[in-house]
Amino acid sequence: MNTIDQKTVEPKVVNRVFNKRAFTSVAMVVSGLILPVSGTMNHDLQFSGLTTERHFWMAVHNIAATLFVIFGIMHVTFNWKALSHYILGLKKSLPSREALAAIGLVMLVVGVFASHALHAR
Repeated sequence: MNTIDQKTVEPKVVNRVFNKRAFTSVAMVVSGLILPVSGTMNHDLQFSGLTTERHFWMAVHNIAATLFVIFGIMHVTFNWKALSHYILGLKKSLPSREALAAIGLVMLVVGVFASHALHAR
């Protein structure tokens, strides 16, 4: 007969330090995800006068944009060393085909969508 030692095993409590970098990244992503939704609602309600609904979406958009900028600045501050090494590394090499393609695609899509304003009367 095998005897099992019945010691009480207590879970090890780990006091983790609050991760400011992770908090900042998540807050930036969440506020950034709110921006297109509130911007679309503002666009849809632009001719409805200053109704309660429009005022609500303007407030949501304004505070989300403010938080996005604040957390963006914090993100750059917390990750300055990694970002500066990355930027310095870019000076030594040419941009990759993927980077050039991504830049071109974003510029094209933004340009096409923004150009409708040039034709509005």
